[in-house]
Amino acid sequence: MVSGLINANPIIYQKKERRLRTAPSLPHDEYSVEPIDQQEDPEHPYSLEELKVITEDAIEVDDRHSYVRVTFTPTVEHCSMATVIGLCLRVKLMRSLPSRYKVDIRVAPGSHATEAAVNKQLNDKERVAAALENPNLLDMVGECLAPTYD
Repeated sequence: MVSGLINANPIIYQKKERRLRTAPSLPHDEYSVEPIDQQEDPEHPYSLEELKVITEDAIEVDDRHSYVRVTFTPTVEHCSMATVIGLCLRVKLMRSLPSRYKVDIRVAPGSHATEAAVNKQLNDKERVAAALENPNLLDMVGECLAPTYD
């Protein structure tokens, strides 16, 4: 039986035990971030963590300079959902962090056939804004960001 999935049989990894994270104490600038590594993959009913698309080590936060970088690794080199995954990560952070933060979303070096194009698209404000005006794409992002309860 052939499915329409690019990676019909992904490797599933064990979830890591969560360590408690606290937001820096900044006056008038409170925020709350639900773990982005627990967001769902657009093709599978697994979290990005279970597929090792995102790991805690791949998230860099510099509060002093208001900068966040997330590097993710698609499950296959030619993943057609890489841009959607990156867009989901960006939207999650845009909704969770204060607007002063610059967010940089990247595909891990060497992990995708069109790495440079995906990185350019994910970090171009106009392209991101245009993508979020597409109702079908916005629905897909909403599905990926829908809360899941274990």
